[in-house]
Amino acid sequence: MKAASNQALPPLGQYANLTLDYREAEASIWYAMHAQPRPCFTPALLAEIAAFQHRVEALIRAGTLSVSYLVLHSRVPGVFNLGGDLNLFRQHIEAGDRAGLVAYAKACIDVLYANAVHLHLPVTTISLVQGSALGGGFEAALSSSVLIAEKGSEMGLPEILFNLFPGMGAYSLLSRKLDAHRAEALITAGRLFSAEELFEMGVVDVLAEPGEGEAAVEKYIRLHRRAANGRRAITRVREYLNPLTYEELIDIAEIWVDAALNLTPRDLRLMGKLVGAQNRLKATPAPAACNGLSRRSLAVV
Repeated sequence: MKAASNQALPPLGQYANLTLDYREAEASIWYAMHAQPRPCFTPALLAEIAAFQHRVEALIRAGTLSVSYLVLHSRVPGVFNLGGDLNLFRQHIEAGDRAGLVAYAKACIDVLYANAVHLHLPVTTISLVQGSALGGGFEAALSSSVLIAEKGSEMGLPEILFNLFPGMGAYSLLSRKLDAHRAEALITAGRLFSAEELFEMGVVDVLAEPGEGEAAVEKYIRLHRRAANGRRAITRVREYLNPLTYEELIDIAEIWVDAALNLTPRDLRLMGKLVGAQNRLKATPAPAACNGLSRRSLAVV
């Protein structure tokens, strides 16, 4: 990533799974995920994103931080995020631990909802996808006000392949971008979609050339700032006409928990194949290995 401005980063905390880049000139903070031991939504990554969001909101409301754009992306080459912590899912399901699944689902919803409503502030949230975004990773990307993706990136929802569904916002977010019929078709397809396909559908907002994603975000911010007042007012109107509520997301997550606890041993074995695929990825994989994983991980299921 291009170097940040020379200004010191405001006191936003120290994180093991996030790297922050404060760009004063464009009033933005870029926050990059690099979860250990796998590039998925581990409880540690979720906790750090929540802490970051709370700190940013508090500082903006206090008038000590001037930020208008939050950019979510990844430091793992070829991977945005591989989604839920499937190994943790399987452990909770095998133990019949409903409380554990509910707690994990709530942690996911907390950060997704905060991003989707842009911290209830005049802030624009942006996701930059450069590589694979699977399951919860795709949901996270969808939760931003703007989804920018590089050509060649792949996004998909593999949960239906092990007899589950993506319960942390996919239906809510996709049905608002598309409609219920097309949202269900995408959720049940059981395959990866290219960024180009999703752009044609209207899911991806800006399509960038390979390696040009960051420049595309910077261009978007420059253009947006020229009419930010009007554009944010339009966003408020859209949200007023079709609001996303926290209660909706939590209620759907409860349905997901019930469905997860109904999975059969065969379903869990299929989930285990994806766990193995996640485990083969570390925080700094080669780009070619990452791009190959997403196709193989769906193929083995």
